[in-house]
Order: sequence, then structure tokens, then C-alpha cells
Amino acid sequence: MFDTLRHLFHTLIPAVDFCSLRIVDESGEQITVRQNILQPLTTSIDRGAMVTIIHHGGYGYAATSDLSSAGLKDAIARAQAWAAASAGRSVIDYSTITMPHPVGRYASAASTGTNRKDLIALLMQESQACRIDPRIVDWSASVGTISTHQLYLTSGGGELEQQFRYVIPNLSVTANQGADTQTRSLGGQYNGYCRQGGLEVLADAGFYGSGARVAAQAIELLAAPNCPSGTMDLLLMPEQMMLQIHESIGHPIELDRILGDERNFAGTSFVTLDMFGTFLYGSPLLNVTYDPTRSEQFASYGWDDEGQPAEKTYVIQNGILERPLGGAISQARAGIDGVANARACSWNRAPIDRMANLNIEAGDSSLDDMIRSVERGVLMDTNVSWSIDDSRNKFQFGCETGRLIVDGELKDVVKNPNYRGVSESFWRSLKAVGNASTADVMGTPFCGKGEPSQVIRVGHASPACLFGNVDVFGGEA
Repeated sequence: MFDTLRHLFHTLIPAVDFCSLRIVDESGEQITVRQNILQPLTTSIDRGAMVTIIHHGGYGYAATSDLSSAGLKDAIARAQAWAAASAGRSVIDYSTITMPHPVGRYASAASTGTNRKDLIALLMQESQACRIDPRIVDWSASVGTISTHQLYLTSGGGELEQQFRYVIPNLSVTANQGADTQTRSLGGQYNGYCRQGGLEVLADAGFYGSGARVAAQAIELLAAPNCPSGTMDLLLMPEQMMLQIHESIGHPIELDRILGDERNFAGTSFVTLDMFGTFLYGSPLLNVTYDPTRSEQFASYGWDDEGQPAEKTYVIQNGILERPLGGAISQARAGIDGVANARACSWNRAPIDRMANLNIEAGDSSLDDMIRSVERGVLMDTNVSWSIDDSRNKFQFGCETGRLIVDGELKDVVKNPNYRGVSESFWRSLKAVGNASTADVMGTPFCGKGEPSQVIRVGHASPACLFGNVDVFGGEA
């Protein structure tokens, strides 16, 4: 298919300043076992193309699922019409932006394949292992796999071919006693262990043997006291750190949001353009990178959807906000450097600024070191709820589980642990950053943004991190 479309594109390129064709061919499969019953298999195929045209300073795009010559001609004509209509009326003169014409290839790391029969047997095994107690009232195990093949062609001879293979494991167990219901999960209830690769993802995520383990944790929570309330130290594990990074660093520093593009849909940002290069976002221990080069992470790629090459870049270094998450067009509008993160969720959406892999670099503290340094605090893990204001500043997050820390020692499990804060002061209270032994690779398939809506894949790798003087509260607060 790609060879035919490559030939068609080069015969149909109109006489314009810039033209590109982005073709996406994606297939997916979801296998789920709930309460030891195999659910109907879900499969999906999504295939189409988007044409982008820049001409006389105008910008237009059009998508089509009709990949015939007639379909592409129609999409090119519609994109050309939009470019003509927007010339002289846009927020920027697009003729001032130099669009790249890159050539290259990217593919997810070679990995072991997935076999449907073996996967069903594994899911059934873990599901059956969950029913360790009559108080277990619901449980499920699933694995989703997605293969994406993408081709990007430009009128200047650019040609990028990228292939991705995603694996999305999930296991969740709910226990009930009286009026109390507690749920524990593997990496969160929103597929936190999603990664690129093959069956090795399941082993790396701890999927094998997780049924009985997670079920035991759910039962343990039923008997646990509520998390105490008060101002205390807070030790966050990677399964919660991923959401903390996502909501209070990733979204606030997306450049289109800062420029006001998202205001009427997903909100704005407390960050302003004059902050870059000087603003103290967090303590000097905070080092955050945009890193699409880690092969196992969910949002790794070689180039973004505007053809910009992707490379690891510090966005916060030693606590100072260095640069935003913004692609080439947003960078031109703002007049500051960003990163290669203009991405679209599929062929029928235009690229916008997305956070891709946004990670916290490991520090030098062991988990024991951080625990020993706490006189009174709580360890929290695995997000279960979140709320954040429309400028991505004030937030309140809840976790599935917690453990008290008293006089430098881990104590009892507590349930319904929550905390709240303000992004700026929270990250400045960062007291210690865990070393590589405390780190994990997480992500989510469900980052929503844009109008019309785009749900995209992002990755977050993080060590455990210790924060001081955080407002903590439990289920009775």
C-alpha cells in the first residue's frame, strides 16, 4: 500500500510552497478476562491519510480514508483551498516557517511476539488467582496490542517511515466489606504499564503472578485505617509520580496551551513565556527531560508528525524552567526553542503540541535513605483520582494505597490517601530524588487534549521522590 501511495503523492503534488502527506495504518487487539470469563475479542483497523499545504503564508490540511487517486486529489484540493482562505488571516505567516524534508526510518525495538492462545491462557490464570477471598467482588485482566505503520512524505523529497508496536497490560481487583470498597491494580486503573515492545513488557511490568498479589493488597486495604490528615513529608512512588509529572509539569508547559490555543477546551497554564530560562519551577534536585529516545517507553519515536527530529532535551534543569513542550510552528509563534513534539493521534487529526515521553531524571538517594530521613510522613502509590484547576496549578490527587512512615521506618498500610498542593510550591518542596533502583517506566494511552478531541499516548519514567510539608488527608477528611 505504501509504495502505491508514495507514487501517487509524487504525481499529485500541487504547485505550492510546501505539501506533505502523512499516512497512518494501525491495527489493534484487546483481550480481556473478567471474573474468569473471556470477554468478546475486540479488534480495530484504522487507516487513512492527511494532506498539509502551506502556500502564500496560508496553512490548510485535509484528511481522507479514501486512499485512491481520486480520494487524495480531493484531499489535496480541500487542503489547498483552506491554505488560500487562511493566507493573511492566521496567527502567523506560515511562509516564515521552514518546514523540514527529512529522510529516515524508526521502529520499536525488536521484541518477542504475542500469541493470542498463550495470552488468553495467561489472563485466565491470573484472573483465577485473584479470587483469594469471598470479599473479592470484581476482578479483570487484559492485554491490548497495537501495531502502527506510518509514512510521511513531503514535496521536497522528505520520506519518513516509522513503525511502532505497543503492549498495554492491565489487572485490577476490587474488594468489598460492608460500606467499604477498595480497588488495587497493576500500575493503576488506567494502564500505567503501557510500553513499546512485545511480551517482555508483561514480565517487566510484573504481570506474571500479579493476580494473587494485587488481590491480597485489596483485602489488606479493607482492614487498614484511613490515612491521617496533616502537614507531613510525602514519599511518592513511580506509579503516582507519573500523574504528578503529567498534570503539573507536562500540561502546564505545553506551548500551545501557554499561547492560549487550549483555553476554551482543556484549559490554559499558569506558565507564561517570560518564565523560560529564569523561573524556579522546583527545587535544585528537579531535572525533567523530554526523551523520545528510550526504546521501551510508550511515546518514543524518531521524528514528530511535522518531520522534526526527536532528541533528548532538558525542559527543567536543576529546578529552572528551560524550555516548553512545543513543536516547530508553536516555536515560531512564541519565538523560543521547544522540542519535536507536534503529534497527531491518528491520520484524521492535525498535529498539536503533546508531551510525548516526559521523565524525571534519577537522583542519588536510595529508597531506604529517603525513608530513614522522614520523621513523620506517608508513602503513597498508584493514582486513583485527580483534580487540577484549568491553569494546571492547584491540584488534589488520591492514591490506591499508602504506608505510614514514623521515625525513619515504614509502618502500617493506610487506605484512601490523598494530598493537595500548588504546582510551583509543591515541586520546590522536593527534598530527595531516588536513584535508578527506585525508578520505573510508566505511561498512559489516554492523554486527552485538542478540539476536536485527540487521545494520545504518552510516557513517564520516574524514580521515587520525597517532598516536604505536604497537605495530606484521608478518607474521613
